[in-house]
Amino acid sequence: MDFRVIAVPGFGAEDVVVGPDGSVYTGTEDGVVHRIDPATGRVSSVADTGGRPLGIELLGADKLLICDARRGLLTVELSTGVIEQLVGDMKFCNNAAVAADGTIYFSDSSAIHPIDEWRAEMVEVTRTGRLRRRDISGNVTTVEKGLAFANGVALASDESFVAVAETAARTIVRHWLAGPRAGTRDFLVEDLPGYPDNISRGSDGLIWIALASPKDALVERIQQGPLWVRRGVTRIPQPLQPAPKRTVRVQAYDNLGGLVHDLAGDRTKFHMVTGVREHEGDVWMGSLHEPAVAVLKNSGG
Repeated sequence: MDFRVIAVPGFGAEDVVVGPDGSVYTGTEDGVVHRIDPATGRVSSVADTGGRPLGIELLGADKLLICDARRGLLTVELSTGVIEQLVGDMKFCNNAAVAADGTIYFSDSSAIHPIDEWRAEMVEVTRTGRLRRRDISGNVTTVEKGLAFANGVALASDESFVAVAETAARTIVRHWLAGPRAGTRDFLVEDLPGYPDNISRGSDGLIWIALASPKDALVERIQQGPLWVRRGVTRIPQPLQPAPKRTVRVQAYDNLGGLVHDLAGDRTKFHMVTGVREHEGDVWMGSLHEPAVAVLKNSGG
């Protein structure tokens, strides 16, 4: 597979989604939502949320669903750029998945730390993250709570479960929606080799996971320490705090938690993959820090 990087006019193109016409959408830290023509690399502005767009999903034929870390769950109408707020009572809205009937599952990473303090949430492990549900009538309920940095969200191909990433715990929690286990939880994957960020179901039916950084022994030790130590780490100058290691890595799992793909890209050209989207064999990636998106092109496609 060939690795390609496409620049966008803004830092932190955190997530990606591919539209029916092949256009790629992402949002950057300045609040702008961008449309990318993958054939030419041309980038145009779709809207400005006035916040910090993270997770991005398709919502019907002419809308995007945006998880804005500062403003909550939003929609953006592609033809007009009009923004509507669906849910606003969150500290750190992060990622979402949309069911066939329009039900939205979305994560609120922390009840304590906003996005600017994500490092604190990572080492303090407050376990105040939630997986929430907005039904088609607009009612919002909590599906799972007590999550360790709730992050990426994805539905099984048959919608029998919804999965949510626990970044701080390196797990993918599976909440069953149908069948004899409906209403219970277990793990799709435990002990991931890195810290999962956004996840998504690909066009191949697999659940793809962005691994933002490999497992860090120092971070693991800090997480197991007393609370005063964990809090103290976040108060030292940021350059001295544990930092994500340079890596470009994504994995894909089937509905039983079996590893199907483990892919890497050129970490000298791109870094800290926080969003992943498989589309017709190509694997698109976003990054919390890069002013670009990247794609592993399926050379056989």
